[in-house]
Amino acid sequence: MSRHCNLCAGTPPGILLIRAKEWNFHTHRYMVLFITFLAYACYHASRKPTGIVKSVLCPERKSSREGWSPFNGHDGTSKLGEIDVAFLACYSIGMYVAGHLGDTLDLRLFLATGMVGSGMFVGLFGLGYFWNVHNFWFYLFMQMIAGMFQATGWPSVVAVIGNWFGRRKRGLIMGVWNAHTSVGNITGSLLAASVLDFGWGWSFVAPGALMAFGGIIVYLFLAPYPEDVGFSSSSVYGGDEEAQVNKNIDRVPRESSVNKKSIGLVDACMIPGVVPFALCLFFAKLVAYTFLYWLPFYLTQTGND
Repeated sequence: MSRHCNLCAGTPPGILLIRAKEWNFHTHRYMVLFITFLAYACYHASRKPTGIVKSVLCPERKSSREGWSPFNGHDGTSKLGEIDVAFLACYSIGMYVAGHLGDTLDLRLFLATGMVGSGMFVGLFGLGYFWNVHNFWFYLFMQMIAGMFQATGWPSVVAVIGNWFGRRKRGLIMGVWNAHTSVGNITGSLLAASVLDFGWGWSFVAPGALMAFGGIIVYLFLAPYPEDVGFSSSSVYGGDEEAQVNKNIDRVPRESSVNKKSIGLVDACMIPGVVPFALCLFFAKLVAYTFLYWLPFYLTQTGND
């Protein structure tokens, strides 16, 4: 197979279908920015249902609602905490694994698979309502697997953004792009709350379906590397990007999404700024996930009528 055919094989199928003519470098950049923004917004949206339905699964004791076994007993709050810990533990371990896999696998397929898998297991947690499942281990297992799939998101989207945007404008781009967290949280809260009256299971099924749909969008339209759509990697860092487009596609090396050499954990920690940034992120996430998972439940349990 020629190099030209190899390059075409790496071009996302959705772009091949909708592109009437060759897009310039900036157009592909905007597409990548939008797709990765959408992808991680979906990740955050799919994490919101747990916080929204806690008050339904384990209602206030003076409430007339029965709740949902096994979470409506005297140890219901502890069980809800256990599934949160299981999710976050698998998520944190999975981040390390996903970081290595993302360096060796096709990022488009890796991210799409992670999103579809995550959406499926988020939805399966909600299907426990329709299947009348009251086994605690079922919900614990669904959260653990969902946590592993959720770990595919951050390493992948950050890597893709890094591949397309040079250091000169990366701060501005990341500042704007990081709004996906808030957009995803708001969308997930609104979606989960809007269908809660139809049964708490819908609060998981709907965001799970959104997540899976986002994975399909990623598979169809995301180009993880400039080489995937016929540009040289030097276009990202050069001054005149348009002038650096390799017009002869046969000369563009097809090593974009695979065969990338990764570094180890120790080597990564030796990079200046990595450890301080990791510690800052640790404390920021500690507060963020406390609010994400427990604030709605706390307000319903302690709020006055």
